[in-house]
Amino acid sequence: MEFTFLHVVFLAIAAFTLLCGLGVVVSRNLFHAAIWLVGAFAGVAGLYWLLEAEYMAIAQIMIYIGAIATLIVFAIMLSRGIMIGRVKMNNFQAGISAVVAALLFVLLGFILLQVDWPVVQQAVVPDPIPLLGEAFVTAYVIPFQMIAVLLSVALVGAIMIARER
Repeated sequence: MEFTFLHVVFLAIAAFTLLCGLGVVVSRNLFHAAIWLVGAFAGVAGLYWLLEAEYMAIAQIMIYIGAIATLIVFAIMLSRGIMIGRVKMNNFQAGISAVVAALLFVLLGFILLQVDWPVVQQAVVPDPIPLLGEAFVTAYVIPFQMIAVLLSVALVGAIMIARER
C-alpha cells in the first residue's frame, strides 16, 4: 500500500488524538486532564475535517472545545479544594481498569479482523450545508432559537455563580 500525504496527515492527527486521550486517562491532575481533553477534542475535529465533514468539525470546535471544555475547566477552577490540593485524587482500581481495557482492546481487535467489510460505491451527495442552513431558518427556527436562549441563560447563570460577592 502506498502512503499519500493525506495518509500521513491522518496518522499524525490520529496519533495526536490517541495521545491526548491517553493523557486524559493517565493524568493525576484534574486540570491537566481537562487540558488534554481539549487536545483530544481538537484531534477529533481534525479527523472530521479530513473526512470532509466540515460542519461536524466546526461544531466539534464550537460545542466541545468552546463550550463543554471551557465549562469543565471553569468547574475545576471553581472547586478550590481540587485546585489547591486539599482533596486526594487516587484511583485504587487503576490496575484492574488497565487489564479490562487491554482485554477489551484485544477482543475488539479480534472482532475487527474477523469481519468481512464490504466495499460499496455510492454517488457523491451534494453539499448538505446550504440545506442545513435553510432548515435552521425555516422548519427548525423555533427549536434553534430556543437552544440559543437556553445557552444564553446558562451563560448568564454561570457568570452569576462564578462572580465574586
